Amino acid sequence: MGVLNVTPDSFSDGGLYLDVRKAIDRAVTMAEEGAVIIDVGGASSRPKGSAYGEGAALIPAEEECERILPVIAGLAERLPDVWISVDTFRSDVARAALDAGAHMLNDITALRFDPNLAHVAAEADAPLALMHSVGMPGDMPHVVASKDIVSEVTSALSSALEEAQRAGCRQLVVDPGFGFGKTTTDNLHLMARADRFLALGHPVLIGVSRKSSIGRAAVGEDATTADLPPPGKRLSGSLAATGIAVQAGASIVRTHDVAATRQYLNVFDATIRSTGGQM
Repeated sequence: MGVLNVTPDSFSDGGLYLDVRKAIDRAVTMAEEGAVIIDVGGASSRPKGSAYGEGAALIPAEEECERILPVIAGLAERLPDVWISVDTFRSDVARAALDAGAHMLNDITALRFDPNLAHVAAEADAPLALMHSVGMPGDMPHVVASKDIVSEVTSALSSALEEAQRAGCRQLVVDPGFGFGKTTTDNLHLMARADRFLALGHPVLIGVSRKSSIGRAAVGEDATTADLPPPGKRLSGSLAATGIAVQAGASIVRTHDVAATRQYLNVFDATIRSTGGQM
């Protein structure tokens, strides 16, 4: 799953793809590099805290639509064989995106912001990804302490799945929410225990790409924010966490760096198959 942020303020690629033509060209490049899903987002979910300051403000739904709908329509025409996912937590934006040509919905609040999003997904029989997070868009904390992160995330995702199924959703994906209100240790632990989320009965999506916890794990918990490698220099660390999560059962990888991640996963898969699946 290639990341396409049509935003001015996303933590890694904000402002790079505000122009519709540049956004579509970027998606084409990611598809050529091996992405089978393009995840289009028009509202940054950057949390507040030491790494990102005040965090991203909540923008109006109209502005979110203005950013993403022309891109989605263009991608549907240009890349008919690639799935388009829309990263939104609003049901009205989700409906408009599906009408414009999107195939899948990706809700970082797991229906906490707008439960009606599940009904939109059900009406369209569209896959819906439910991600665990802490706080609400526009006021998302960077770190919240947890006594048992795996159990807490499993319980929250289980409740969200039940809500989605009551609304009639048939195709569901779970995402433990790496980076959304968790400590670095907790984030990494979630990747190592992806099997716990797979046990919920649905595919597991992970999104570790370039996040601050990757940078902090690379240099140590005691490092200052200024010591962290910048987002564009976190590929090696992102791949390390990706490998752990995939080995534990994750099957959808959301990334900014499609070519490198695709190559890594190809070699990872070939290595596992060479041993008959026994590691």
